[in-house]
Amino acid sequence: MGDLNDDASAYAGARATAESIERGGGGLGVNDLLAKVMAAGMPAQTAAGPEAVADTAPAVDVATLAATIATTAGRYLPGKHLSPDADFFDAGGTSVHAVELVAELERELGIEFDLDEVFADARPISLARRWAEATGASVTPATTAAPATLPPPNTLPAPTPHTAPPSTTTTHLPAAPSTPYSTARREDLDQILADLALADRLPFTGSPEPLPPRRILLTGATGFLGSHMLLDLLRHSDAHVYCLVRAADETAAATRLGEALKSYKLPWSSEIRRRITVLPGDIRRPHLGLSDDLWNSLAHELDSIVGVAAAVDFLRGYHSLRQSNVLGALTLAELAATGRPKPLHHISSVAVFNEVGITAMGEDDPLAHIDRLIAGYDQSKWAAEVALRRARDHGLIVTAMRPGGIGGHTKTGAYNPQDLSSGFLSAFGRFRTVPAFHYLNAAPVDWVSRTAVAVVCEPDAWGYDYHLTGVPNTLDDVVRDMAFGGMHVRVQEWDEWRTDVVARLRSEEIPELAFLSRVLQSPTALKLCEATIKGPAALDHRTAALVEALGLPPAARYDARAQLKTFEKLANDGLGRLPQKDDRPYLWFTETTEGTVGEFGRPTDTPCSMALTLSIASMHQLVSERRVDVRGTLTCPAVHPEPVTVERGDIVVRPDEGIPDQHGLRHQLLSYRLELVDADGGRWWLDGRKYARARRDVWRQTRALTVEIGREGESAILTGEVVVPADSYVRDQIDGIKVDPRLTSQEKRAAKLTWLAWFGMEMGRGLLGPFARVAADLLDLRRTTTPTERNR
Repeated sequence: MGDLNDDASAYAGARATAESIERGGGGLGVNDLLAKVMAAGMPAQTAAGPEAVADTAPAVDVATLAATIATTAGRYLPGKHLSPDADFFDAGGTSVHAVELVAELERELGIEFDLDEVFADARPISLARRWAEATGASVTPATTAAPATLPPPNTLPAPTPHTAPPSTTTTHLPAAPSTPYSTARREDLDQILADLALADRLPFTGSPEPLPPRRILLTGATGFLGSHMLLDLLRHSDAHVYCLVRAADETAAATRLGEALKSYKLPWSSEIRRRITVLPGDIRRPHLGLSDDLWNSLAHELDSIVGVAAAVDFLRGYHSLRQSNVLGALTLAELAATGRPKPLHHISSVAVFNEVGITAMGEDDPLAHIDRLIAGYDQSKWAAEVALRRARDHGLIVTAMRPGGIGGHTKTGAYNPQDLSSGFLSAFGRFRTVPAFHYLNAAPVDWVSRTAVAVVCEPDAWGYDYHLTGVPNTLDDVVRDMAFGGMHVRVQEWDEWRTDVVARLRSEEIPELAFLSRVLQSPTALKLCEATIKGPAALDHRTAALVEALGLPPAARYDARAQLKTFEKLANDGLGRLPQKDDRPYLWFTETTEGTVGEFGRPTDTPCSMALTLSIASMHQLVSERRVDVRGTLTCPAVHPEPVTVERGDIVVRPDEGIPDQHGLRHQLLSYRLELVDADGGRWWLDGRKYARARRDVWRQTRALTVEIGREGESAILTGEVVVPADSYVRDQIDGIKVDPRLTSQEKRAAKLTWLAWFGMEMGRGLLGPFARVAADLLDLRRTTTPTERNR
């Protein structure tokens, strides 16, 4: 923290100024507040250097340069046009387009931009001005006037030059500089303070009726959290929901909403359509892009507003995000305060605490120092929440709900591919490494959504701040969960982990993780990541008390079991990698069998034995596939004089959920399928079945295996039965269980107990089935006995 704050008194001054901003400014104007922040947080600049360079540099017409940049940038946009003072990303540009734009500007115009500068402020007029400043060119008098949204350049001290080398290709981003930014940019602070002042223009309002809402406006319904909240609002309330969707018309808006719900494995039915009204609009536009009549109608008919919509991009700067994240929130506050009083429920983020070195993250703790928030996303969430705090002084009831990382759904596995926690989780599982973090404040989307909806529907919960972060995961928790799933990870220091992951992503070229690669190479986004992994645990005492009072499911740690479906979907989508059959075994033991086989229709008098090693790569393999891997040898003179090698084999536990065959007389316990190779290269197969019957020899049923053996591609030629000797069963399959030596003693014991509990339960269910079927038949006296039942 020394490089962030060399002077303790200056630090205290910046903090006092930030707190005065949250309280309403203490009577100071925007310029006075800005001057105080700059004096406390920015080093003084000498006036000689830049001016001396400007005297000899050629003059640049910034307006003309901005128009040229805008024309080039417009080629990458859907509308093929961009105004010089419009944001490239707000107009439809993507991060990939930004990379291509930087390369094209250098190739065609000879103008070099650092990609991170484009993300910080993607307006052509800002890019033109910053390029002129960086090159030392003087600005012609006709073009020195800045647009209304920009501060006059001569009112602020000159920025510290950015020394990172410019990007020279369209395929790779520039590496992060060795010394990332330590304080916010002056331009961002100026704009933030100006945006906070807008909250003072909101109308004053009274208190809403303390009743559960019946007409709710929901923004962000096409997003990951918003779509789940929409369904939870419909499930757990009688409200009619108005969904604001960015689209050209109502038909397009309804189509977009339906596609979003389906993409997250959520239903889209006529019943849902009956209880919602889709409003084509845009959170970034005045009055949400709605007509005056519709705006006024909503102002008098709605009784609750839920603001979920936000631009979630960890690369873009504050100027690029403010329209969606700050001004959009203020527009919702204006609607909430107009006409009928109504509460505003704002989905914020724990990103408002993303200052490196912050020590407390309680629901009522002070937010981060604004001049210490570097990433535009963090700044925009901070500004929105502080502006809405000022709106409370106008009588508006504002509820701030702060999720952390929003993990995948525990039942469907649906996840947000652009969420940073999903990206980290993918990298953990794919590369088997984790950074040495303190806590991961993450919770599954189904719990976050259900808790947020409970707050919206409970009037006594309105007007407070809540943390929807669940139970934080420690580094030990994550390492243990990954090991439990058969994915042993190596812990690395943050810088080492970042460098290693970026190198692997460059070599493997995983399109789904391209955003993570860009985040890990952005100087500003790195500050966000560093604050996230080094931050304290988020405390949620108020949220926990509310959940308990309402009888909702309490927060649980987002552990391996909760992440199971998400891991599967990540693997299917190419983002993650689950344990494979050829990976090092997680747990294994031996099984020996002895018996006889013979040709069909002849006595089974040929000795046959097997020495097998049964293993699993992970507990996920058991839960999802119910499969055990098999290796070993088969000794049978009828097959080959020498032992035959089991090249590949599987055992399925209770195949087909133990559904009986032969009219319910036999229930399958285990199914063996082995691929064999003899010493001469001949290929064979073996099928085996363990059956459960309603008989007293239960112990033998768990050990006896009915087998059939044949050559590859041909029918079976041998059949018989082999049995696990009673004296070896406990010795080999219980006492002889081996576990991966990389696990700790406690983890080894947990692995053994988990396997024995799971396998014992499955065997118990399989053995109970036939007896339950017989009991049901005997007790069913209402029908005539079938011929099969008479023969039992």
